Amino acid sequence: MLNALDLSREKHLALYRQMLEIRRTEEQLAKSHQAGLIPGACHTYVGQEAIATGVCAHLTHRDAVFSTHRGHGHALAKGVPPREVIAELFGRVTGCSRGRGGSMHLFAPEVGMMGTSGIVGPCILQATGAGYSAKLLNNGTVGVAFFGDGASNNGAFHEGLNLAAIWDLPVIFVCENNLYATEVPFSYATRNTEMAERARTYGMHAVAVDGNDVLAVYQAAAEAVQRARAGSGPAFLECKTYRTRAHAEGMSSLGTYRTQEEIDAWKLRDPITTYKTHLLENTLASKEDFAQIDAAVQTLIEESLEFARNSSYPDPSSVADHIFSQP
Repeated sequence: MLNALDLSREKHLALYRQMLEIRRTEEQLAKSHQAGLIPGACHTYVGQEAIATGVCAHLTHRDAVFSTHRGHGHALAKGVPPREVIAELFGRVTGCSRGRGGSMHLFAPEVGMMGTSGIVGPCILQATGAGYSAKLLNNGTVGVAFFGDGASNNGAFHEGLNLAAIWDLPVIFVCENNLYATEVPFSYATRNTEMAERARTYGMHAVAVDGNDVLAVYQAAAEAVQRARAGSGPAFLECKTYRTRAHAEGMSSLGTYRTQEEIDAWKLRDPITTYKTHLLENTLASKEDFAQIDAAVQTLIEESLEFARNSSYPDPSSVADHIFSQP
């Protein structure tokens, strides 16, 4: 882990709170899906909270983030309020995409959340484009792509990394390697499963970190973002992690591709629990601190749920709005 002395107590608690906010939002969304309140798909980020938290802690609203079908955590860490995420999945007009996108299409340009997508790979190209724009404008911003291990076998992976490397673009590629693409083991889909190693062949800065250690992610992201802003080119972060829930709500968390023993072993490495233990053992936070944060987050999620449930659906007469650009 990163030397605890490098961070203030307030920063430690902020990282913990952000991870917990993501976890509680996702747990509520899972319950809502089971209750029939979410009309579409719901891919939760449970188990991977340290990655979005550690990376987005270094970003501003001017930096552009592009994400995947499993993007709730990225949206929340980038600054989208829980109530707007929940309302969006409920299909309500108060959602971040005004109830038109659902789980896989979260947009909030005002905070630099430039969209999630169920299509595998395009976020890599979009973030590269954002980096190209940033370089042309010389505005000090960065483009960030979050994607899974499965996207590495998409042509967009080669195209995006190669272009970012040869043009020294300010782009951060974040591979959330959770071992499976839906239910296909990464070890089956490719011979070289070491993503950072593959990224280095493009001539860029690349590191592999424990994606369940928020401080390890935070430290790696700090160096990557600093390099990009300074004009030293792109960086690649391979964050090795694991999703402990099913690929999507309504699917089996086991299937035929993994065992309960494997899931239980990864739960022992839960990023929130292990970070809390670390802070307590190093007297960087107290039980009272965690009790206050837990209570505040619980209240936030309850209020967000109520907000979403009480929000209206989009007016049917507006169905053709936002399809074509307006002069």
